[in-house]
Amino acid sequence: MGRAVLLASELPFRRVVGIELNPALARIARKNIAGWRATGRVHAPTRLICADAAEHALPNGPTLMFLFNPFGPTVMRRLMARIAARDARSAGHLDLLYVNNEQERILEVQPGSTRVFLGQVRRSRADAIADHKIMANQPKAEYVSANYEDCSIWRWTGKTA
Repeated sequence: MGRAVLLASELPFRRVVGIELNPALARIARKNIAGWRATGRVHAPTRLICADAAEHALPNGPTLMFLFNPFGPTVMRRLMARIAARDARSAGHLDLLYVNNEQERILEVQPGSTRVFLGQVRRSRADAIADHKIMANQPKAEYVSANYEDCSIWRWTGKTA
């Protein structure tokens, strides 16, 4: 619902763009961004687009992309193909911060990419409390929660060895 976009908007990025496929979630995220903006916390031009992230045009120039395990393997492969095509026509690198990185194996075989970090990142107390509330309301206890998230950071330069 836009949390990553909200936090990024507080930093001095050239621009912050969130992409959400679900129209209802996109509306909620836009409302959250407007509220964030009203408090004066937005320091970068920020917007939310309702689109398919694997089809949306990627920006030219240096880019930081954040993913919190939004895709299964099929869509992740499509996104990686878009990134590879971007590198073929664009100057600058693309860094990918991938949290809850269940599709890590797909990134490991991407030409022109280098993993610069792999590890666990501690979750904030607020995240843990929110997660535990969600877990308490799930019908069949299908998800579990930990005090950390698996995370990796990748850099694409488009150059292959």
